[in-house]
Amino acid sequence: MALNERTLGFKSSPLVVSRIGLGAMGMSDLYGPADEAESTATIHAALDAGITLIDTGDFYGMGHNEMLIQDALRSSARERGEVAISVKFGAQRDAAGNWIGYDARPAAVKTALAYTLRRLGTDYVDVYRPARLDPNVPIEETVGAIAEMVEAGYVRHIGLSEVGAETLRRAQAVHPITDLQIEYSLISRGIEKEILPTARELGIGVTAYGVLSRGLISGHWQAGRQLNAGDFRGISPRFQGENLEANLRLVEALRSVAEAKGASVAQVAIAWVLAQGEDIVPLVGARRRERLTEALGAAELVLEPADLAAIEEAVPQGSAAGDRYVAAQMAHLDSEK
Repeated sequence: MALNERTLGFKSSPLVVSRIGLGAMGMSDLYGPADEAESTATIHAALDAGITLIDTGDFYGMGHNEMLIQDALRSSARERGEVAISVKFGAQRDAAGNWIGYDARPAAVKTALAYTLRRLGTDYVDVYRPARLDPNVPIEETVGAIAEMVEAGYVRHIGLSEVGAETLRRAQAVHPITDLQIEYSLISRGIEKEILPTARELGIGVTAYGVLSRGLISGHWQAGRQLNAGDFRGISPRFQGENLEANLRLVEALRSVAEAKGASVAQVAIAWVLAQGEDIVPLVGARRRERLTEALGAAELVLEPADLAAIEEAVPQGSAAGDRYVAAQMAHLDSEK
């Protein structure tokens, strides 16, 4: 299977990548235990299918995710330039894995990058971005520090994550921003009002995570599913009680649309994100090869205007029950302010 390409940051800092990217977080953290051999096989399968963008964070598994990617890329015998690696930094954790804040000061930027380069076994990162806006550090200082790393050759492109329109403008005034990584799915459409139009005005692409809302709208989630310890969906508002029941009713409505297209629910949900613009690249968080294969089928699914209308009727904007995160995490989202 070959994937067509899309260009992020087309105006001033273009990065050409596959239409679908691979989000590697779940291979190391936050969804419970993962099979490392299967994770490596899934990365290999993604590369073989034409995926050229892999997204990670230095805090996913406390560095484990970056080392996993290093090992997978080395064993794939791919040249470094064949794969774009996107890295988030700044989230602070203690030895027990608890979240204890953010640090995007210039010195922290450079220190975190040095460790990332070592764990990835590479001499540059394709896209480097703060995971969240640090409320104690002006975005100009953070972006300025990454810009110095661009000048030094350690970073190729600067990205942002979960920031609002004003922050995008301030950052772009310091250095061209290639892409904004932000949650965007059928049930998370908050960016459409102001953030997405601003990104397009500035020529900033979007890498969309959570396109299946962490499996909620994959068509595979079932009420009463038992979660492993450490799976953050156990506290995620959209997976709780009446919220879950309401959200799964949306999924069943979407299933009717998918069946009419001869596709799976997940494929329709991913194809919907793809259909929202050539400047958007969805990240799929597949941890296993069969889920990856299913997700990649979305790239071949053509949604006609009638299909999009049917999807909108099945899952109207704003119909999701529950917030994206618990209140404490929502408070850290500049994109929600």
